[in-house]
Amino acid sequence: MAGCCSSANICAAAAAAAGAAAATATAIAVGATSTGGHKQHRATLCKVSERPRQSEYPLIPVEQAVDCIVAQARACTSTTEVDLEQALNAVCVLDIAAREPLPPFPASIKDGYAMAAKDGAGDYDVAAPVTAGHSERSPLPPGKVCRITTGAPVPPGADCVVQVEDTDLLEVTEDGEEEKRIRILKTPTAGQDIRPVGSDIKCGEIVVPAGVKLGPAEIGLAASVGVTRCVVKRPPRVAVLSTGDEVVPASTVHLQYGQIRDSNGPMLRTTIRALGWEVVELQISKDTAEDLRVSLAQALAAADVIITSGGVSMGEKDLIKPILHELGATVHFGRVFMKPGKPTTFATLPWEGSQKLFFGLPGNPVSCFVTFYLFVLPALRAMAGHAEPSLPLVTAQLAAETRLDPRPEYQRVSLVFPSPPLATTTTTAITAATTATTTDPTSGVLPVAYSTGPQCSSRLLSTLHSNAFVVLP
Repeated sequence: MAGCCSSANICAAAAAAAGAAAATATAIAVGATSTGGHKQHRATLCKVSERPRQSEYPLIPVEQAVDCIVAQARACTSTTEVDLEQALNAVCVLDIAAREPLPPFPASIKDGYAMAAKDGAGDYDVAAPVTAGHSERSPLPPGKVCRITTGAPVPPGADCVVQVEDTDLLEVTEDGEEEKRIRILKTPTAGQDIRPVGSDIKCGEIVVPAGVKLGPAEIGLAASVGVTRCVVKRPPRVAVLSTGDEVVPASTVHLQYGQIRDSNGPMLRTTIRALGWEVVELQISKDTAEDLRVSLAQALAAADVIITSGGVSMGEKDLIKPILHELGATVHFGRVFMKPGKPTTFATLPWEGSQKLFFGLPGNPVSCFVTFYLFVLPALRAMAGHAEPSLPLVTAQLAAETRLDPRPEYQRVSLVFPSPPLATTTTTAITAATTATTTDPTSGVLPVAYSTGPQCSSRLLSTLHSNAFVVLP
């Protein structure tokens, strides 16, 4: 299975059948049920010589990890009232309904002439014009027509509009400025080119239901019915903390022996911002208990969700889990049966009256990349009120044979939707950024997953041009 989403470089997890080219698999649904109780593990800071040789945390399946995360995230949601234009990408909490019909008056669809349809074609004197924004409600004199603009209210006594193109000018006023007499060339019908009261939106009609993500169209609809503020799910604030003695800022010009530039921090921060959430930036933390305590305290005070990269495996400087326990956190899991991303850690902890979510992601860039989309993104979407927080799954076929790992592996792929044989079986979706063709599921044509190259967890190049993960086996 391969999955798709609207985010920049990556799409949802997918699964493909083992080994063979053109192998296929059936899409599955990821549930959102809560995992049961769990045994608490109490990793502690200790001498290197006394560190455990085996992890205290059991390996759990990806699905169980996601269920646990989503359940905890849904318990951390809250609401806020904001100005309408500040609500972009937020999820609406209450139904937005129209207080009056739209249009609130019979409105002209065309630039032309309002008249009584029963008068038919012929020559007519032109009465005073009616333009958009016109507030007077003077009736149309019998036997006359009046000039009218698009969107203007149709005057009492008129029941149709004749477009300018279906008329001839016969006579102008003495100063040459106005039309005095015209000819209607075609016989009109009652209701022609008029938008009736409430034809767009009825009074009381729900224009934006609760639970909908507010995009430009939804905000425009809300504004059209007079809404200027709305109640939304409060978007989460996210702190991103890179850790490691070897990690230095990306701006570092000359690397010392053993140093690497921070790629995880910029990658995570820009991804979160692109998805519409606020980021709290933190300085890179050294691999010492003192540095990590200070950085985590800053993150907990400023954010709802804390993401660290590095420090969660079995090394002598992997101190994240012990410090979480010092802080009173509940570590829900500390290992996941997957590749890459095995040491991914998820915890919750109370801080100053609120519950915080903590994600300890692996330090390898690709592992960090994959685990963000599989675990952190569903949490952020759940906190923001999205009904379906996980990324979607679709069935796909592999472009080539692939060697399997004992663990489920999330390989980066470019998912291509081939054009089906008949044009009638495609739909074209156009966005502000791109044009995409999707396949009609009844056409029998499956998208094809092409590998992005070597899949080593340190090779961030494998994420370029990827728009999906494929899960093997």
